[in-house]
Amino acid sequence: MEKDFEHDKPENWKWGIFYFNRNDSRFIIRKRIEVLGWTLNFAHPISYIILGLIFAFVAYRLYQKNI
Repeated sequence: MEKDFEHDKPENWKWGIFYFNRNDSRFIIRKRIEVLGWTLNFAHPISYIILGLIFAFVAYRLYQKNI
């Protein structure tokens, strides 16, 4: 696998944990420490759709539990 040098730049990591790179077309990427898994590229619009779907699902499940 080819190394992604944009991924390692500290400027692309907001507060050290949120990946934000408009030049990167991927919306799911490896975290800085690969053992910790994956994260979203918050510069990509699909990331916000995925987050919205996750929050909507959790809210729906909580709503169903309270009925």
